[in-house]
Amino acid sequence: MIMKENLATFPLVDAFNAKDECPFCYLERQAEQHAISFILGSAYMEDDIREKTDTLGFCRHHNKMMYDYGNRLGNALILSTHLKKINKELDAELKNFAPSKSSFMSRAKKTDVKSTTLKTELGNWLYEKEKTCYVCDHFESIYGRYLDTFFHLYKKDKEFHKMFLESKGFCLHHFRDLVEAAENKLTDAEKKAFYPATFKLMQENLERLQKEVEWFVEKNDYRNQDKNWGTSADSIQRAMQKCNGGYPADPVFKAKL
Repeated sequence: MIMKENLATFPLVDAFNAKDECPFCYLERQAEQHAISFILGSAYMEDDIREKTDTLGFCRHHNKMMYDYGNRLGNALILSTHLKKINKELDAELKNFAPSKSSFMSRAKKTDVKSTTLKTELGNWLYEKEKTCYVCDHFESIYGRYLDTFFHLYKKDKEFHKMFLESKGFCLHHFRDLVEAAENKLTDAEKKAFYPATFKLMQENLERLQKEVEWFVEKNDYRNQDKNWGTSADSIQRAMQKCNGGYPADPVFKAKL
């Protein structure tokens, strides 16, 4: 039993108890579904919420989730004021637009679409629009607390420490965040234990998934058709999650009628 299960620790403990490929993916899915349900419940009628959605907008992924959720009127109302704000800002940007000076050398260079060095104020404005999302912001606002809670329990609670060591590790995306957070949250002595244990956990579970996917491939050979699938039947979606995070096999998240 975790020493003090409360509002701060319960979600994290629940995520580890789920035996997922990544407990932080589990928490992220809960947070984004909560945000979608909230914003397309009755919250879109509240002025302060609409002000936030007008300012932040939604990323491509969460726009799709909102459309799939099923409340078309709610989506239309959110978009109506969001578009009004975008049109007002765009009008100002276009009026102030001034193209940069070009040279023969710059024109001769191959276009670098990955460059983050933007040459116009309009480009910077458009870039910033892509970086903000109401739903992403909701998870990011609590994600840091989950990481803090993880390290608090890791250091203070033997039961959670054991739960962590017996977990399936993390997706690479959240593994990166955990490693970076550990640099500030752990002492030098604590790092000497944490990093080797975490790296071992990641390597073992990535190797496990590799074997499961390899067996999935081999199982599709007619010579193996009568052999047991073992744990490889759903290995593709779990391997995708491990590599990139998220749940590729999740059904569409819809409003409960």
